Amino acid sequence: MKNEKIRNVAIIAHVDHGKTTLVDQMLKQGGVFRSNQTVNDRVMDSNDLERERGITILAKNTSVNYKDYKINVVDTPGHADFGGEVERVLKMVNGVILLVDAYEETMPQTRFVLQKALALNHRVIIVVNKTDRPDARIPEVCDEVLELLIDLNAASEQLDSPVVFCSARQGTATLDLNKPGTDFTPLFETIVRHIDAPDGNLDAPFQMLISALDYNDYVGGIGIGRIERGTLTSGKNAVIVNYNFNKPPARIKIGNMFRFEGLTRVPVTSAVAGEIICISGVEGVTIGDTICDPECAEAIPFPKIGEPNVEMTFAVNDSPFAGKEGKFVTSRHLRERLNRERIKDVSIRISETESSEAFKVCGRGEMHLSILIENMRREGYEFQVSMPKVLYKEGEGGKTLEPIDRMTVDVPADSVGAVMQKMGVRKGELIQMSPFGDRMRMEFEIPSRGLFGYKSEFLTDTKGEGIINSTFDKYGSYRGEIERRSQGSLIAYETGESVIYGLYNAQERGNLFIGAGVPVYAGMIVGECAKTEDVAVNVCKRKQLTNMRSSGADEALRLTPPKIFSLEQALEFVADDEYLEVTPKSIRLRKKILDATVRMRQRGK
Repeated sequence: MKNEKIRNVAIIAHVDHGKTTLVDQMLKQGGVFRSNQTVNDRVMDSNDLERERGITILAKNTSVNYKDYKINVVDTPGHADFGGEVERVLKMVNGVILLVDAYEETMPQTRFVLQKALALNHRVIIVVNKTDRPDARIPEVCDEVLELLIDLNAASEQLDSPVVFCSARQGTATLDLNKPGTDFTPLFETIVRHIDAPDGNLDAPFQMLISALDYNDYVGGIGIGRIERGTLTSGKNAVIVNYNFNKPPARIKIGNMFRFEGLTRVPVTSAVAGEIICISGVEGVTIGDTICDPECAEAIPFPKIGEPNVEMTFAVNDSPFAGKEGKFVTSRHLRERLNRERIKDVSIRISETESSEAFKVCGRGEMHLSILIENMRREGYEFQVSMPKVLYKEGEGGKTLEPIDRMTVDVPADSVGAVMQKMGVRKGELIQMSPFGDRMRMEFEIPSRGLFGYKSEFLTDTKGEGIINSTFDKYGSYRGEIERRSQGSLIAYETGESVIYGLYNAQERGNLFIGAGVPVYAGMIVGECAKTEDVAVNVCKRKQLTNMRSSGADEALRLTPPKIFSLEQALEFVADDEYLEVTPKSIRLRKKILDATVRMRQRGK
């Protein structure tokens, strides 16, 4: 049986190709908003971090109505670090909209997510967005998408996917470039005709796969997923089973039920196979669990989520300034918060360490973990994190294997030499290189650890004009040592408050990270040394008064403006023997061993 009036579809694309803008227009033309209603841009990016950074981090559900059809839409992240968000929602849908920029070609993330969708035999609709760009390369982009489908061994019906040309910003779509569109009707018609209606036997015992989780202070945990078969009513008894884990069935009682209507959740008392719904009263449920009838406890296979490849240590802050700015500072707070994140994010792995005050956190990349760190500090958590490290594997014959990324860069022609030089140092191998207008596009295979700290250098080398994208590709043979940082650190010699006189003398040694009037402690990193070794500096040193001169008698002391790090820049800078101290108000770099004498003794060993 098929629920003919429902279509479930996910929108997948590379970052900045216009997914969220497309969903905005679908909502506007699908009757979700009043004709005179003022609507913000990127209405689906509800998270503060998403709005600030201009990227989608969490997959989100919505729905639009077209004629008498209901189209459930899932807006997915485009950045490779959040690929786990996309993988888990693909089981909720019956087809995908592959969105491609009319100028840029299919990028690494497009390849990664499309491969997952093809493996599930999903129907594909190709949408070429931004066709109103003056530099659009529509025929070339269509050929590149077809080549990608062939390369990924797409089925014959997937190779015959329809192509829709649209401008999400203008809200127009067309199937023929010679006939400009006026609205999104061609896109809606293509979804209704090409995407299969969801299967489901209404008379069979109830079964539903949980693909996403939410939390509400009033009702607790909320499970989100598609009903695979049967009918569900609120107040019904059910059991939780899992296909991948051999755990005994857990009995629950279905609480309130909600259906997505536009941007809101509408309470319902029953739902049938094919619908995407939210249910409360499911404490203890995890992503990948199956909720089913107690008389027929059959688990639905859940796709294996890609393994994380980057590891960091999250530890309780033990600096001299610990507990002054944070609300949640103990190991208990840290453990509870990380365990909550593990339940929501299937790509995160949390493990205990030998110390009760430190935890190993594994994720999909630096940005994946930096978003977690930023969210935690905004919630009032205070902690410290170590340098990101890649996770190695052991291959055949005991060989060490490391994660290899596929990196694509788009740079001005005069920056090619600088990029190639840095790739050589970081063990990158050039796969292909092609002119792209007046620019050059290059594709590399590079160890994931070779990209740590490279983004800032890349922007400097390309004068801010370069575009860099990367995604995990495979595990390959270990490629040797890579120098992470060529400069040492300037380390505060004593605890106090930085003053102009001390900073003026310290800036001769390198670039400072702080200005005057900043509290510092012994062992805190206050700058970057021009040499490769660490140097202790006394930024708290004051000019002494005597009966022969006053403190302001000499020439005015001029300080170079300090280099202020963002969270990502600080993570790129931190070394193996250093910590990044994170609080709701501050980001500080520090040595793991604060005492200078002990540090020197350890270095001598």
